[in-house]
Amino acid sequence: MARRRQLYEGKAKILFEGPEPGTLVQYFKDDATAFNSQKKGVITGKGVLNNRISEYLMTRLNEIGVPTHFFIRRLNMREQLIREVEIIPVEVVVRNVAAGSISTRLGIPEGTRLPRSIIEYYYKNDALGDPMVAEEHITAFGWAHPQDMDDIVALTLRINDFLSGLFLGVGITLVDFKIEFGRLWENEDMRIVLADEISPDNCRLWDSKTSEKMDKDRFRRDLGKVEEAYQEVARRLGILPEAGMRDLKGPETMQ
Repeated sequence: MARRRQLYEGKAKILFEGPEPGTLVQYFKDDATAFNSQKKGVITGKGVLNNRISEYLMTRLNEIGVPTHFFIRRLNMREQLIREVEIIPVEVVVRNVAAGSISTRLGIPEGTRLPRSIIEYYYKNDALGDPMVAEEHITAFGWAHPQDMDDIVALTLRINDFLSGLFLGVGITLVDFKIEFGRLWENEDMRIVLADEISPDNCRLWDSKTSEKMDKDRFRRDLGKVEEAYQEVARRLGILPEAGMRDLKGPETMQ
């Protein structure tokens, strides 16, 4: 990486000052964490794959009118140039199939298709363990305004519909995913945009036929073949870096 001023380092990414005002360079690490950083490790090549997967999915969402911070371009195998946004300190989780904490909290067997997609909110605070909050907490404490929440819900539902269909087309079930939003300021105008990343780090992805896990749960649960699972997601989307010219194409539809 060229020497530049580091602004922030998170669990999976580093943000550097961008070359122009209002831009950032987002660097994807191979580091992996689980259970609020109680478990740590390295998934070889994860940063490269997540960079490509997130770039592809953000670009596709931009194409259907979902605004994201990825308005610029990927710089290299691990970095992308993005727009600087003011992150809203709330993680938005969408659940389509019972898995993870909702199964343990509510006693719903893992793999149960939910009656409808459920949106949950979590306050971004590692020291508190990212507690679940209600929309009333978010608006009462000023983390987001009611209009912001209307925009977030509308965008979240569009994202879920689009990604569910895209992944299903390549034989993958989008079980659940976690996303973040930010405020993008352009002069005096502000709009809510999708930020952070979309990758197997923050999505639960299961093979549609076998229900085999293809995401970070393989790391969380010591299932092995973590790198291979991330590679398979990229391969099905047609963006595996080693695929040569294929990584310029879209996904192959699974029969």
